[in-house]
Amino acid sequence: MIDNIKNNNLKVIGTEEWCVFDEFGIPAIKSRVDSGAKTSSIQANNIKVIHKGTEEWVCFEVHPIQDNRSITIRCEAKLYDKRIVKSSSGIAEERFVIKTPVTIGTDTFVIELTLANRDAMEYRMLLGREALINRYIVNPSISFAQKNFTKDEIQIKYKPFLRERSGLKIALLASNPNLYSNKRLLEAGIARGHEMGFLNVEQAYMKLDASEPEIRFRGGNIIDEFDAIIPRIKPSMTFYACALIRQFDSMGAYCLNTAEAITQSRDKLLATQLFAKNDIHIPITGFAKSPLDTKDLIKMVNGAPLIIKLLESTQGKGVVLAETNKAAESVINAFKSVQTNILVQEFIKEANGQDIRCFVVNGKVVASMQRQAAKGEFRANIHQGGSASKIKITTEERKLAIKAAKILNLPVAGVDIIRSNKGPLLLEVNSSPGLEGIENATGLDIANIMIEAIEKKLKFKR
Repeated sequence: MIDNIKNNNLKVIGTEEWCVFDEFGIPAIKSRVDSGAKTSSIQANNIKVIHKGTEEWVCFEVHPIQDNRSITIRCEAKLYDKRIVKSSSGIAEERFVIKTPVTIGTDTFVIELTLANRDAMEYRMLLGREALINRYIVNPSISFAQKNFTKDEIQIKYKPFLRERSGLKIALLASNPNLYSNKRLLEAGIARGHEMGFLNVEQAYMKLDASEPEIRFRGGNIIDEFDAIIPRIKPSMTFYACALIRQFDSMGAYCLNTAEAITQSRDKLLATQLFAKNDIHIPITGFAKSPLDTKDLIKMVNGAPLIIKLLESTQGKGVVLAETNKAAESVINAFKSVQTNILVQEFIKEANGQDIRCFVVNGKVVASMQRQAAKGEFRANIHQGGSASKIKITTEERKLAIKAAKILNLPVAGVDIIRSNKGPLLLEVNSSPGLEGIENATGLDIANIMIEAIEKKLKFKR
């Protein structure tokens, strides 16, 4: 076997290797070697097709270091091809293909690269078998057989790409710094030159005083003045977090979503009443106190199957499908017997387990995705095994999403819409919408858009 390798002049390559793209100015990007994949791919965001004379080119951004959006390298390349590629999750999508020289160790050669959103993957690049044929043989027991870089060497290589912090002071008010959305917002702020801080809701407390209001962090440390606050509030912390947001507001900080707007959005009954009052079409919804009214309540929403929804449900939790009138009556009365408030809502059968999430920032739909329920589920939810894909929404759906966010006074909102035989219907509005699903589905940098919205509001000039 060793003789064959020598005779064919094949070099040994490990399961991961460092790749260099001098043409793009990428000094090093860690790649996973995958002989099961035909074509190589690289992480790319904000992909746009441009024309140079009669040729089509693509502009795109690469974040070459995993879990670090503060380093962005902008690239341009001539468009070589467009292909339908199946992702590891089995979803087919069209991808742009380019050709570019790559350097691995001491060898430089041209490879094909598909531009793909790999933010959720462990590696920012995948090296496929077309790049390996007649060049390398893979030894799965080793890594970096051709060239290895230390952590210090990588820091030196990327030092020119780091920006000085000369911007705003922004705090992310949340509970878990390791959530995808929270990490992304912190990275996006740092990438734009701002000083970012994470404030744990449960470890902050306040001093209410007309002359010297304060917010302190556990241990008695006074929290310095912030220019802006980004609230990312889980439902169980709504009351306390909104009190903190009001305190920040009284101290002069701009809050991306206000306490009043968040409170309105979290009260599903109030939000539904506001939507109905402002002529926004929603599934027929009922609300009653006494078990004596249950039968008529079911009839009022056109009977079973129907949806039973806790007023404080989130991410699909606390939402039940009752398939028969008898089952609906039992569930409704069971909730009422323990003094739990619920909404009863008509079931839109023709939606086939699909809905649309529109991400609204400052009165514009900046991204939208279609969510498909997992097999056996009635409601689309990517937190419970559902899938998501990019979708082009209609003008009517766009107007509905913008109007719903405006009614609740939310500069940032995730607006959920369902398509029915009567046209688009509003399901609900989320004041702390997650970024992972929609960034992965669309390839857009939503976190960056949110930071830009703060800059615009505070008239910050870079």
